[in-house]
Amino acid sequence: MKRIAILLAFAAATSGCGLRPVYGGGSSGVTATFLSSVAVQPIDGGRVGWLLRSALVDRLGDPKQGDRKFRLEVEVDDDLTSFGIRGDTAVTRERRTIRARYRLVDNATGQVVLDATAGSDAGIDVVSSDVATLAAEQTAAERLAQVVADQIVGRLGLYAGRGSKR
Repeated sequence: MKRIAILLAFAAATSGCGLRPVYGGGSSGVTATFLSSVAVQPIDGGRVGWLLRSALVDRLGDPKQGDRKFRLEVEVDDDLTSFGIRGDTAVTRERRTIRARYRLVDNATGQVVLDATAGSDAGIDVVSSDVATLAAEQTAAERLAQVVADQIVGRLGLYAGRGSKR
């Protein structure tokens, strides 16, 4: 009985805090509707740009389907830094960093409504096999593109939620 009273008190205390789920309403909710109105522009940056754009399209939908109210312009920076150098000058560790600056542009007005950055990095062990090291570098790029895409879509979702309050 005491637990139920505590739970009811907690529920009453938090009910007026203004928190609401970002994806409330499911596929017809404000956030999902907003995200489906964003077209991802082509991203320069070679393979990493392609990976990031593919991850964004997976999350936001096919840009060829219908007219989109917004366009997402992304500039990506991919950096691979060697460190952990041994006495014989052999590299033992690398860090791959992907940073993206993105702008959400209203297609009707051309106005930039959101300008932000996202990024992540990963450590890579450099082993005696060049093939294994190359595979680790590519795997890190794939994983980091997914992480950065999640960050971007999450920020767009927050923007949609805040924009719906206006």
